[in-house]
Amino acid sequence: MLAALPPLREELSLHPGPVLATGETSHILEDPVRNQYFRIDWMSFEILKRWSYGNPDDIAQAVSTSTTLQADSEDVLAVLQFLGDNQLLQPDPRRSAKAMAKRRLAAQGAWHQQLLHHYLFFRIPLLKPDRWLARVLPVFAWLFTQGFARLTALALLLGGVQVYRQWDHFGNTFADTFTPSGLLAYGVALAVVKCAHELGHALTAKRYGCQVPSMGLAFLVLWPVPYTDTNAVWRLRRNRERFAVAAAGVTTELVIAIWSTLAWTLLPDGLLRSILFPLATSTWIATLAINLSPFMRFDGYFLVSDWLDMPNLHERAFALARWDLRERLFALGAPVPEHFPRGRHIGLILFAWGTWLYRLTLFLGIALLVYHFFIKAVGIFLFGVEIVWFVLRPIVNEMRTWRTLWPQLKTSARARRSALLAVLFGALFLVPWPTRIQAGGMLHAKDVFPVYAPDHAQLRALPLHEGDAVKAGQVIVELATAENDKRRQALEAQIERLQWQVSSVAAFDSEQRSRIAVAREELATAEAQLAELQQDVARYRPVAPFDGRLRDVEPELAPGAWLRKNERLAVVVGHGGSEAETYLDEEDVRRVSIGDTARFYADSLDGAARTLVVTGIDRDATRVLPSGLWAAPQGGSIAAREKQGAWYPEHAVYRVALAVQGEDEPTVQALRGRVVIAGKWEAPGMRFVRNFFSVLWREFGF
Repeated sequence: MLAALPPLREELSLHPGPVLATGETSHILEDPVRNQYFRIDWMSFEILKRWSYGNPDDIAQAVSTSTTLQADSEDVLAVLQFLGDNQLLQPDPRRSAKAMAKRRLAAQGAWHQQLLHHYLFFRIPLLKPDRWLARVLPVFAWLFTQGFARLTALALLLGGVQVYRQWDHFGNTFADTFTPSGLLAYGVALAVVKCAHELGHALTAKRYGCQVPSMGLAFLVLWPVPYTDTNAVWRLRRNRERFAVAAAGVTTELVIAIWSTLAWTLLPDGLLRSILFPLATSTWIATLAINLSPFMRFDGYFLVSDWLDMPNLHERAFALARWDLRERLFALGAPVPEHFPRGRHIGLILFAWGTWLYRLTLFLGIALLVYHFFIKAVGIFLFGVEIVWFVLRPIVNEMRTWRTLWPQLKTSARARRSALLAVLFGALFLVPWPTRIQAGGMLHAKDVFPVYAPDHAQLRALPLHEGDAVKAGQVIVELATAENDKRRQALEAQIERLQWQVSSVAAFDSEQRSRIAVAREELATAEAQLAELQQDVARYRPVAPFDGRLRDVEPELAPGAWLRKNERLAVVVGHGGSEAETYLDEEDVRRVSIGDTARFYADSLDGAARTLVVTGIDRDATRVLPSGLWAAPQGGSIAAREKQGAWYPEHAVYRVALAVQGEDEPTVQALRGRVVIAGKWEAPGMRFVRNFFSVLWREFGF
């Protein structure tokens, strides 16, 4: 014989609920003290109707006799467990105080858990608006009429036409919103529209007869968000009514945006028009992007929940996705938490995974925001709290569940297969693998001497031709300039005259001695000018600095032709072969050593790939790039900025020199391409660990 059942709390009440998708009736169990509502099925309702019988067997027998349901004592005990877990039973006077104190302590947790919960989320009720809403609801009744809806649609049409006509001014005003005054107007508009958003929820809920016990501010990671307590909408039997309450906030903002757009097109410039602009543009866009997301418990979640008629949508989808994950990994044969049609079953699982991925991205973003918002010490601590609580805690909880399933896992063939795949997958990160480092590179001859034309040059003779061998010190091309020839002839004549004067005039008196001194000074000056001119003339007879071959000779060169300044005439390519160079960041350069092999792939279709070997690695980072060709804005591979004609890398890069192997002839033209270096073997996971600790080391300021 089972013990007598404890009585229900007297203030509880039952309300008819919506008809479920299966055709089964449901009921709502209301706890007015805590403003909580519980949807119960037909079986639970019939059991609660007979709760006063006091005995599980009697209740089960009565339900089976009076209805088509087949109940037993286990069903009654399951309802008893539900009532006890949700504090819906009258407390036992003999042990209620101790039990309630224990329950309260368990709910609150340790002091650090309380602090953590209040940091992550807490509410501050500011208003008890229920009576006020009852008084003002008739005043706002016109907002719910079809006439106002038609008028709003007309305002949307007129506002759209006017914005199209004033599009240039509209775009300029949007750019002005990023000024200090524009941001202030945006802040004021955002505060107003968020209050209207919550008022829309409250008025709609009150219109359908629901109580609105409180309105206030909720703080999500210390960020204030207005809220309205509309739990009473669970009393509504029609999904359409609950859907209307959930959509009221977004609808309110859209209506405000429509009328603000029309008003903006009609009002003259001023403060009011500046405030209307963000109401017409950015505030409702932010609302649609955030509030309509079903992945957090905002309006979008309740809209989807009411549309599907699935209370506790997240919890039920998560339970189904966890069950699906365990079955796919371990094939335990556990019963499905809930049975749904195949399409909804798959959709809920995908929805759960989408929610988890969305929240992972969101919580990582919040963690980074918190880290940068607070001082470094506090930011690092709060960043860790966000990651542990929102990211790691759900994973650890699931792993604990797997631990309780260990006896079943040991006998599951699929579990062993999943474990093997996990080990193999882990090996991809923990076992060293050959690495390939790719970076932009340049290939060119090691010894190159380009020949350029000086000022006012005329080709006198070209003793060599394309491909001819050149010896060190051999004249490559003979150039001339009429100006230099005339000046040289004048200086030679002047020197000859001055030499004659100095040697032929006898210094008999002081006047003649003075003339000789002046002539000697002029002679020294002329000889210096002639020597300087001869040095300049050497530029017109360039010689090869090393042995090699003459390449890339300008085909239209002919004796007597006048040349442009800095015109390239030819190139002497030495016999030293070709070399390549590239620049690697800190992470890549540590995996490269002298002697490593590499390949060069030209961007152009200029021959096959070249085999390279690393011959040098700079120990110091390159401060200035040798050429703008390396910079990304110029088509290179290095992020760099230009300053006064020089290119400075945005991050540390190190020059790596490579020699070409097995090449018959050096490369004449410099080639841009990709260098692929076979670096040392390394586990991919080690790179992640190294980057992780590098960031920690840097951010802690060590």
